[in-house]
Amino acid sequence: METSLLAAASVAARATVASPCSRPVSLRSDVARAAVRCRSAATKNVQGSVLLTLDDELLSSAEVIQWESGKSINAIAAAQGIRIRRRCRPRYPSEGVGADRAVPGSILEQIVWDKEVEVSQRKAKAPLRKVEDSAARAPPPRDFAAALHAASQRNDGLPALIAEVKKASPTRGLLREEFNPVEIAHTYEKNGAACLSILTDEKHFLGSFENLETVRNSGLNCPLLCKDFIIDIWQIYYARSKGADAVLLIAAVLPDLDIKYMLRVCRSLGMTALVEVHDLRELDRVLKIDGAQLIGINNRSLGTFEVDTANTNMLLEKRGDIIRKKKIMVVSESGLFTPDDVAYVQNAGVSAVLVGESLLTQEDPGQAIAGLFGKELLH
Repeated sequence: METSLLAAASVAARATVASPCSRPVSLRSDVARAAVRCRSAATKNVQGSVLLTLDDELLSSAEVIQWESGKSINAIAAAQGIRIRRRCRPRYPSEGVGADRAVPGSILEQIVWDKEVEVSQRKAKAPLRKVEDSAARAPPPRDFAAALHAASQRNDGLPALIAEVKKASPTRGLLREEFNPVEIAHTYEKNGAACLSILTDEKHFLGSFENLETVRNSGLNCPLLCKDFIIDIWQIYYARSKGADAVLLIAAVLPDLDIKYMLRVCRSLGMTALVEVHDLRELDRVLKIDGAQLIGINNRSLGTFEVDTANTNMLLEKRGDIIRKKKIMVVSESGLFTPDDVAYVQNAGVSAVLVGESLLTQEDPGQAIAGLFGKELLH
């Protein structure tokens, strides 16, 4: 089985004890890299960026202990309530390759399996070290969360808009025949979008990293979210190298320790992570992880793919006090089509909304923004 950040953390924990203090030790696997540095080593590189380290909390974490017990990533994920399996080569004899592994259990699981293949192929062409160097040369990241806050303030407390640029979706098919990502992006910004979400998954959403890079280089001021299915820190560095200011991390796909490491990678790059949850169990997992400043509540059921905005209201009713205490911003995602929909999630306590289909299926996406909010947004 391909190892994950869980495996890297376990190996790193042992390497920290055994490694000399002369230089950093890099540990790479097909899915992750953990940088291990001696306690006395410098904590910043020549550009002044904070280096990733494994502190005592992570070295002794329950997740590392679980990995060292010989459990597979799917077993660990299942113990955390994650139903999306990885289609990996077995590492342990007891894991086997049963018939249930041959057929994905959901659309999301199929996407993740396809993403494993895609990332493996991309990494063969562009190793992590090369992508890290490209990320270091990219334009400085813009503050995604700050842009959301400022937009809400400009518009009398209305939720800020993250407008999505995507050509298609697995559930709706082609959304827009004449698809010009740069034109759509500038229309969104002109009509009050605080940030943009750019789909980069090719197989299922007809997106691309070329779209992300082209939009970033078009003179746009809005911060950009790379909307993809992140399973590997390589993808975060690659997104940064193409101009992304933020990335999406999906709790339904990622075990807790992977989320912890990916949040650290994002911080080291100056990026924001939008951590997406679908239900109360996922939300509780994320709230226990330090560093999440932006949580997205997806109103689409992973089981049926039906949409219900009451999901945002229900989760915030149950955990709103904790979220406010931690000063976490909440984004409501999916199922927002009318001013009443926006008002409903605003009253529930969200700071922003992420909207794509209801804008892109209109002839004029800019006018669709005014229709969604019931007024023109200031920008």
